Parts: sequence; structure tokens; C-alpha cells
Amino acid sequence: MSDHHHDHDHQDLPEDVQAELERLAACLGQLHDPATGLPLDELDAEIEVGFDDNTVFVGVTLGYPCASQESDWAARVREACLPTLKGGPLGAAELHFELFSEIPATPAQDVPEPLRGVKNIVAVASGKGGVGKSTTAVNLALALAAEGASVGLLDADIYGPSLPTMLGTEGARPEIREQKFFVPVPAQGLATMSLGYLMTEDTPAVWRGPMASGALNQILTQTLWCEEGGELDYLIVDMPPGTGDIQLTLAQKVTLAGAVIVTTPQDLALKDAVKGVEMFRKVSVPVLGIVENMALHTCSNCGHSEPIFGSGGGERIAADYETRLLGQLPLALAIREDADGGRPTVAAAPDGEIAALYVAIARAAAAQIWLAAEGDQPVEIDIA
Repeated sequence: MSDHHHDHDHQDLPEDVQAELERLAACLGQLHDPATGLPLDELDAEIEVGFDDNTVFVGVTLGYPCASQESDWAARVREACLPTLKGGPLGAAELHFELFSEIPATPAQDVPEPLRGVKNIVAVASGKGGVGKSTTAVNLALALAAEGASVGLLDADIYGPSLPTMLGTEGARPEIREQKFFVPVPAQGLATMSLGYLMTEDTPAVWRGPMASGALNQILTQTLWCEEGGELDYLIVDMPPGTGDIQLTLAQKVTLAGAVIVTTPQDLALKDAVKGVEMFRKVSVPVLGIVENMALHTCSNCGHSEPIFGSGGGERIAADYETRLLGQLPLALAIREDADGGRPTVAAAPDGEIAALYVAIARAAAAQIWLAAEGDQPVEIDIA
């Protein structure tokens, strides 16, 4: 893979300093990005190096939201690359490191007009109910937002819309513009839309297939996901459980960036997960990876952890279907209690261990979208 060196106006820097900056850039290019496992050289990650006023400036731009990762990256840059400058003209310089993210959009096929304000649509799906799919969807949306992305959440689970309960927005009604467009309900930093906002006590709970997919299509395409000129980086769609009409309708109506499959370790649930993977494959939707829920139980008395539902299933499917295990979540009472109480764990305990797991899963999924959007483009290095 060739590197493009962009020479800005750094002619005024002494030649030995320029040479050192180029060595630094080459060293940075070898650093691995934790979410993809690939070196920056292989990713289309922009690397900028500069020198001014006895300070070396380094900027790295990743294609997924990574706000919490700046100090980790700065430490790795210090450890890996600064020693190469020792003894040279930059040996005594200070390092100023900044991490940026620029989130690319999934290239659209023939997308209907109203979803123009959405860069990437991600379906969160499961082969069957009861595996914690909605809780995962809401926490992933909150995690992407916590990492600096603008995020929408669509509750497409028409049989049991749970988003209003989880985000504490029961009874909310979206504002309607021009008599046909819904304005999303803001909740905990997300732009949200749910059939639960539109259903009243009298709405029949059991909808027929065509009506259901029609209603979903309507709120998907008639929601103003963004203010004029704005863009959502990600729209997370909490799908109904199973593999039916609605899933296929969604895949046909919009270009999906990919799907995240939620499963539990029981083999039966995993067989259902396989159906989910196969369904998205059939409609050419990339499976970003698998989230294994309720993977470990930790005893609240003695702290001992064990996989009470079996282990290794998520990894096995990921290997068989050439996708990946994005992460594993414990069977923890707090996850359910937080969501039932209207403050999902990522919002309720943002610095806790469980939030950190969701945030790592969110980065891993978003990094897959970045890889798919970029294809294999050579890296750009700016030296200024």
C-alpha cells in the first residue's frame, strides 16, 4: 500500500526536522487501531504531523466515534514513536496529540428522499425474542453518542415497542410538520422515534403483517431525522425479533450499513441467530458482528463468574459465518433494572464496567462500517 505524502508549506522547516517528522509519520502508520486490529497505514486514517514552537503536533483521524480514546492513543504514540526522535533535533520537544473522527456514510443505492440526512443505518436484530435485543440497541445508541457521534434510534419492534419505557419517554408524542412529517422525540441525547409514541390504549396489539410493515415504512421515511443541513452519523433500528416481513421490508426500503445480531449462549438461541445472519446475507446486508448477551453470570455474594448458559457459541458462529464477535455482556441485574427504569446503563453509569463494554462494542461495530465505506484506500499523511 503506498503512502501519499502531502507536502504543505513546511519548506521553512530545516531539512533534518522535516526528515524527523517523516520518520514520526512512518512510525505512526505502524500503530494498530484497536477497534479494527489494523495498522493506520492500512486504514484510510489521516495522519498529520507538524512542528512549531518546540512542540511536535500529531493528529490522527479515525472513521468511527472515539472520544474516550484520546489519552490511550496519546500514551501509545508517546511510547511507540517518541523514542525514535530521541537524540535528534526534535528529541527535547513537547508532544501535542489530538484524536479526531470523521464518520463516512454508507454509499447509498437508490435511497428514498427523506433518509438523506442519515449517514449510516444499522439494524439490531435477533433470531428470537427474549435475548435482550432492545436493551442492546438502546445502549449501543447511547454508547455511539457518548463517543461523539450524532445518533438516532428507531424502535421498529411493532409488537412490543419498548423504547419509550427504556428512555423514560412514555406518553411522548412527536411533533408533526406540514401534516406529514414526524419530528423525533429527543431523549438522553438521541433523536428517537417509536411506534409506541403513536399507539394509544385502543391500538390493537396484534397487527397483520402488511399493516405492520406499512407503519414501519411510514415512520422510517416520514421522520425528519435531522434539522435542515444536519446529518445523523448513525440511525440504530431496533428490529422486531425473528426473521419476517418487516426485516425484509427494511432491507429493501433503505440501504443498511449493516446488522448487529444479538444472541445468548444457549445453542437454541444460537440456531436462531444463524437464521438472522443468513437472512441479512440473502438481502446483501453486511453482518457487522454478533453481540453475545448474558454470557457470564457473576454471583453478587461471592463474586465468582461462570457461563451458566454455556460458552463459545458466539465465537463459533462468528467463525462459521465469517463475521466477528463484537463483545460479550454479563447477565447482570443492573442492565435490566436500568433499562426498565428509563436510564439504560450507558446513561445511568457511564464510567462503569458494563458501559465500557457497550462502548467498546459500539466502536467495533462502527469501525466495521468505516472499513466497508472506505474500501482499501491508501493512507494520507500531511506534514506541516
